[in-house]
Amino acid sequence: MPPSDRIRDHAGQGATTVAAHRARRRLRADQARQLADLLRHQLLAGCFPDGTLPHETTLATDYHSTRNTVRQALDLLRAEGLVDRLPGVGTVVVARKYPHGLDRLMGLAETLREHGRVTNEVRTVGPAPAPAPVAERLHVPPGADVLYIERLRRLNGLPLSLDLTYIPLDIGTALLGADLQNTDVFRLLETVTGQPLGHAEITLEAVTADAHSATVLEAPRSTAVLMLERLTYLADGRPVDLEFIRFRGDRITMSGLLNRSL
Repeated sequence: MPPSDRIRDHAGQGATTVAAHRARRRLRADQARQLADLLRHQLLAGCFPDGTLPHETTLATDYHSTRNTVRQALDLLRAEGLVDRLPGVGTVVVARKYPHGLDRLMGLAETLREHGRVTNEVRTVGPAPAPAPVAERLHVPPGADVLYIERLRRLNGLPLSLDLTYIPLDIGTALLGADLQNTDVFRLLETVTGQPLGHAEITLEAVTADAHSATVLEAPRSTAVLMLERLTYLADGRPVDLEFIRFRGDRITMSGLLNRSL
């Protein structure tokens, strides 16, 4: 074989080796991500009551994986701030996410009552001209005043969500003297209107935290937050409460029960 052919053949073998190595790394990364998803579910479900995860060897055996894949999965969870590695102890749970149901219409304090006390820091409250999209959705005249409320909501003292709320002024005026610091707006609306809430339209998406939101939530700037947009109606069908709620994604998990109907 001429020298030039031997060089090309060697180069081809090298390229094949590199491609195979990259494929193995990609496969391990995929497996690590899958394992991290399983372990995250276990963490959130409270399957490690003593706060310590099993040894890497045990995890590798239980999940039919390799120790390298287990280490990579734990690194992913560590980057999320859910676990940490302590010398002489192992991998421990250092953060907790709280469950927020999406199949019932409840205020935050009602939703998380089993997990601690929700308090509200009222940052802004008062009449404000309704932006056009807000006026349209609340069925008020364009430019009409609505009650605007901005609250930082904490669970057991930790920042959890930043809520921006718009309420028609004929209802909202009665909330100006209400205890917004310790009471869900939902309960206040039912008291003021004398009728129960009916249903809500929701949209949930991940958005990048702006500088203001990140500062208020004490979260890293440009971190992703869960944005819940919710338009709530009274039982008679009137739209009464439009909210834009930014949740710290590292402290909340959304869940619900869906029934298939064709």
